[in-house]
Amino acid sequence: MSAPTTTSADRTVTPGFGQTLRSEWVKLTSVRSTWWTVVAIFVIGGGLTTLMGWANADWLASAEADESVGSFVTWGMMIAPVAAVSLGALAVTSEYGSGMIRSTFAATPARGAVLAAKALVVAGVLLVVGTLAALVGYVGSNHFFAAEGIGLPLEGDVARAIYGSGLYLAGIGVMTVAVGFLVRHTAGAISLMLAVLLVLGNMAMLVPGAFGDWLVKLMPGNAGSPVSTVVSFNPDLLDAWPGFGVFVAETALLVAAAWLLLRRRDA
Repeated sequence: MSAPTTTSADRTVTPGFGQTLRSEWVKLTSVRSTWWTVVAIFVIGGGLTTLMGWANADWLASAEADESVGSFVTWGMMIAPVAAVSLGALAVTSEYGSGMIRSTFAATPARGAVLAAKALVVAGVLLVVGTLAALVGYVGSNHFFAAEGIGLPLEGDVARAIYGSGLYLAGIGVMTVAVGFLVRHTAGAISLMLAVLLVLGNMAMLVPGAFGDWLVKLMPGNAGSPVSTVVSFNPDLLDAWPGFGVFVAETALLVAAAWLLLRRRDA
């Protein structure tokens, strides 16, 4: 009796993480929604910051100004998270909506690798785009500030706010990827993230006492956003890097929850 042979067709080939990463990059960059989101980040982050610089330069240079120039050099990046949330959600939930997620998991049985690859690709795009958009906004707005004699050099907290804008958008993207895997629905993921980042952080101010003060500081949007500003509009928030550390920890917890649930339920 001859021994059974195993042909190449009988083997199950599991792709490496590099292949999974390339696959997620191709999927993300081959849809128009990604490029519209990138454009939106530049228009919001760079364009609105420049517009606000032009509109407020005279006032900021006057004795009546009660805000710092530093609050305005990355002003548009306060709104850019809306676009970052959309990109992070669509990277995940569009596959659930179309049913393509089954093919993705069939090709890559290690579901944690899919989650990690999507998170890395989204974070990488948003890090680069967010940093460049913030830089465009700084250059545009600072042109008007410098004309009034109140320009800010690109150093210290100003430089930190520029690359911090990219870091914050990248973190939002990763957090939204995790939420996308948790809720598996585009509108649900986007609505939940926008509520957490933009609504609940303000509503927490209604909670009285020391508990309310800390709740405001620890809400994801309030904790993460100071790294993207030179001077925060809310001086009671955590400082830039401690706040960003809290934001990263909260993001990591959501990613861990998404990974555990992803392993236990059907696609």
